[in-house]
Amino acid sequence: MESTIVVAILSLVGTLGGSIIAGIVSNNKTLYRIEQLERKVEKHNSVVERVAIAENTLKSQQHQIDELKGDM
Repeated sequence: MESTIVVAILSLVGTLGGSIIAGIVSNNKTLYRIEQLERKVEKHNSVVERVAIAENTLKSQQHQIDELKGDM
């Protein structure tokens, strides 16, 4: 009877340990993927900001060209 209880306890400890380790590893992978996605979003946002600035600059320059044409 005692050996059955010892085996059951060892099985319980092994199962709990494996589950905890698997959860930690899975959580770490998820956090890593989220960090990578955040980096991609930051790059995308900086590109969008630069495009908006370039468009504003282009509009301003076009306006200046139109004014110069009007003065001629």
